[in-house]
Amino acid sequence: MPKVSNVARQSGLHEKKNSGSPTRAPRARDAEATQKRILAAAKKEFAMSGLAGARVDIIAERAEANKRMIYHYFGSKEALFERVLEDAYADICIAEQSLKLDHLDPKEALETLVRFTWKYYLENPEFLTLVNNENLQKAVHLQASEVLPVISRNRLDMVESLLARGVKAGIFRRGIDAMQLNITIAAVGYYYITNRFTGSIIFDCDFMAPDLLRKRLEFNIETIIRTVCK
Repeated sequence: MPKVSNVARQSGLHEKKNSGSPTRAPRARDAEATQKRILAAAKKEFAMSGLAGARVDIIAERAEANKRMIYHYFGSKEALFERVLEDAYADICIAEQSLKLDHLDPKEALETLVRFTWKYYLENPEFLTLVNNENLQKAVHLQASEVLPVISRNRLDMVESLLARGVKAGIFRRGIDAMQLNITIAAVGYYYITNRFTGSIIFDCDFMAPDLLRKRLEFNIETIIRTVCK
């Protein structure tokens, strides 16, 4: 089965085909459930140990499967890592789409996106760890991905639409680059969280203390709003 269809069926980023097909046989449902357990176990193992340190036998044990099944469904540890990465990006894309920013005032929508990104990073530390690990690998596992370009285009379309609405309403400055804004929204939260341990030592404070997290979010929102608004 093509990889795009495999991820699309899980993420909903592409149209589902054969929607009128009969109910799947028990064996097909069991296979799908097994793959989901493997992916969940792999996500934790890769996030904790990285690609090089992750062990397929540990993934199999946690997934209540066996190594043969993992290789049967995914081909290799590297291919499994790629699928985990694609699913991680798909998950955050789906969550963003659920915000329904088009129904909000442009400024409120932008604040909502900044809040969401910050909260998502805090609640999904495995996502940041997986992204960090892939950057250490120079993104070799995502270079041939057919899924990531779709996800990226959806995100840019969302931000471009938001900026256009803000410009039309006379709230946002013209000429804001959607890609650069997207990077900045990610960066102001990403750096703080991924550097929380060293940052706590350098600045002699607990970066994860509730009061500091609140102040950081407020600063993030103010930074982005000042950048975009007139």
